Amino acid sequence: MDYGLQVIGRRGVNFVTKLGGLSLMLGKFLVSLKEIPRSLGLIFEQLYVLGVKSLPLIVIISIFVGAVSAWQAAYQFKFIGAPLRYLGQAVGKAVVIELAPVLSSLVFAGRVGAGVAAELGTMRVTEQIDALESMGINPIRYLVMPRVLACLFMVPFLVIFANFVAILGGLVVSMAGVDVSSETFLNGFRNSFKLGDFINGLIKAGVFGLIIGVVGCYEGFNTQGGAQGVGKATTTSVVISSVLILVFNFVFAIILFRI
Repeated sequence: MDYGLQVIGRRGVNFVTKLGGLSLMLGKFLVSLKEIPRSLGLIFEQLYVLGVKSLPLIVIISIFVGAVSAWQAAYQFKFIGAPLRYLGQAVGKAVVIELAPVLSSLVFAGRVGAGVAAELGTMRVTEQIDALESMGINPIRYLVMPRVLACLFMVPFLVIFANFVAILGGLVVSMAGVDVSSETFLNGFRNSFKLGDFINGLIKAGVFGLIIGVVGCYEGFNTQGGAQGVGKATTTSVVISSVLILVFNFVFAIILFRI
């Protein structure tokens, strides 16, 4: 019994410590924003490395997200006897509000969040971050701020592409496998499309990008234990980012999409 309480207490302390560390990292990032004019080159480099290079993966996943959404929606419509002319509406709502922002962010966390944690973690265990500090270079401005800003801006950018490609994938499946004409599908999508839903999806994506960037940088900066520690930091970064994305997605569902 005492051992169980000790484990619970230790995990509680670790949770509070982790939460406090993430909050401090976010605060340091916000303070470093005043250094943006000095860091434009670094920012554009990270926008390309973290964002543009993620585009092919997002496109591939989005095609199948839209295709599966159309197929599953058609299956459900036939099960309940609903007309297939509403297929475009169902796929459009699901993709714009939920699937594109959340799945794109989870994929981004797996690729970019893990990469950031591994890169910064390697720099920490090889004392490169300490070397930057000894030379009078602020590692938050030089390493953290460009990466977090890149995540913050590029996730919504990728979600825009994900929306388009997923709808295209749903359209192809509707025409080829469900026998719904392109005109019927697109009319349904246009009738259900709301600019507010699209903007809310981008807002969610921006927050998810901020989470991925802050968590990845925090885990990288606090890596210990050599190569094994780098691997642990990478895994922890993906896990924490994914959990926070899903938690905040629920919060946004309550706030932005009221019934």
